Amino acid sequence: MEFFKIRRDIPFMENALIFNVISFLTFAAAVFFLFSRGLHLSVEFTGGTVMEVSYSQPADVEKVRATVAGLGFADVQVQNFGTSRDVIIRLPAQKGVSSAQQSEKVLSSLKSQDATVTLRRTEFVGPQVGEELATDGLKALAMVVAGIMIYLAFRFEWKFAVAAIIANLHDVVIILGFFAFFQWEFSLAVLAAVLAVLGYSVNESVVIFDRIRENFRRYRKMNTVQIIDNAITSTISRTIITHGSTQVMVLSMLLFGGATLHYFAMALTIGILFGIYSSVFVAAAIAMWLGIKREDLVKSSLAKKDEDPNDPNAGATV
Repeated sequence: MEFFKIRRDIPFMENALIFNVISFLTFAAAVFFLFSRGLHLSVEFTGGTVMEVSYSQPADVEKVRATVAGLGFADVQVQNFGTSRDVIIRLPAQKGVSSAQQSEKVLSSLKSQDATVTLRRTEFVGPQVGEELATDGLKALAMVVAGIMIYLAFRFEWKFAVAAIIANLHDVVIILGFFAFFQWEFSLAVLAAVLAVLGYSVNESVVIFDRIRENFRRYRKMNTVQIIDNAITSTISRTIITHGSTQVMVLSMLLFGGATLHYFAMALTIGILFGIYSSVFVAAAIAMWLGIKREDLVKSSLAKKDEDPNDPNAGATV
């Protein structure tokens, strides 16, 4: 399906160096902010108090959030849990204040707003649990990266695998850089969004790489730069349809999903935008600079073509 078809190839690789310099500077800035400011980790990672309260009627989550924030708690997470009448509240740890004191203070404030609210459970999430979650998250990220590299190396060629993983890590680091610079809360939901962006971004790279492989077989008189430009140009319509529809959905979550989905949607929004950019100007360009050529992708086809049809030993095996 195509909304439009571009008749003349756009010379993307002609400006690849300029765009990659911009990418490198953006990447370096993201790394700088990650080391200088660090991530503003949520309760799941740092430890704190988790409360579950229940109302006799559907709870007003925004009102609950405002009530708890009015007690001086920063970065409070409030969301429905299970049903519209059940609410889960995550409070950051405070020095000199126990978990029981925190939950009692919050419950008293909520009861002053609605006497029907009841406390169903309260738990303390220790820093050891948070450290374990952070470690598991890094392991998950490493496993995703390794899996992508192995898949691309088998399906295409190791040069494509290296190019794609550099582009994907470029996207991930820039997302983390945004969260470090603005000190947005980094939660498990945001970590899930980062992992989703990895898969989403590599999908775009695979589409372009697949078209490059097809072009090497189809257009034997084109050089590598022309092959890549043609591959990107011919997939633009598909890119606009796919990423446009996805971005509309993610933006609707960002604008209308409330505080619970805000940073999750923000990470996806940034990731999708940079994923498109990196697939074209980072992954394809790095594959070009690594010296990808026709022989890397169509070895078997070229070998058969180069055999002398009059040679009685052609195709014979020992």
